[in-house]
Amino acid sequence: MKTPNKKELTTEQKINRRNFISFGAFAVLAAGAFEGWRWLYKSPEETAGITGGARKPLRRALNNTELFFRRVFSDNHMVKTYPKSMAARRVRVNSDIGIEAAKKFDPATWKLQVNKKAGEVLQVSLQELLTLPKTEIIYDFKCVEGWDQISHWGGVKFSDFVKHFKLEDYAKMDYVGMETPDKGYYVGIDMSSAMHPQTLLAYEVNEKLLPLEHGAPLRLIIPVKYGIKNLKRIGNITFSNTRPHDYWAEQGYDYYSGL
Repeated sequence: MKTPNKKELTTEQKINRRNFISFGAFAVLAAGAFEGWRWLYKSPEETAGITGGARKPLRRALNNTELFFRRVFSDNHMVKTYPKSMAARRVRVNSDIGIEAAKKFDPATWKLQVNKKAGEVLQVSLQELLTLPKTEIIYDFKCVEGWDQISHWGGVKFSDFVKHFKLEDYAKMDYVGMETPDKGYYVGIDMSSAMHPQTLLAYEVNEKLLPLEHGAPLRLIIPVKYGIKNLKRIGNITFSNTRPHDYWAEQGYDYYSGL
């Protein structure tokens, strides 16, 4: 057997030293990550309100992240779109919260209610919405559960809806809130995202009127947000300068939920 020379031993020693340093660095990082997780786990929960269910340091981080993204958000940030040939023929249903009693709901009796000043309520039927210019979008719908799907939606741009019904003064506020008719599901949206040119009040999927499981007769399609913000069966819209309540933010999720 050949006896290793001095040079070979030196090389082997260098390799062993690098391995030792790498392992040591990994161990330190792992220990730091564990201690960080334990610190976060033991930190107090936020006071429940518009948001809830998260540890205070995590909620502060989420809020600061929201402020950053809202400062850099621009209407020029357009979500990638695709040809119709790439749209899924069978569109996945991401949730039934707020529309569980679908069989008991009659779309023919539905009207969208928009809360205005001094208690005034604007009521809009689906037939009225169908007379407005239609916009279609085919984009990659993303769910916080980790799946995504290219899907095809049609409806009225929220910005066109605001303009048609002379709601421009309301759109100068900071937020818009939407909820289902039974108030079982609700979202709060920052106004910049709501007025984004790709945000739709959608009444079609794959060029057909929405089925009940997809939120008939009207749902929100907001491509700059995760699916949890894409409210099905919109029954009520409000405008405000403070955060409206939000179903998942109350469960500890990020209020902004932007992409």
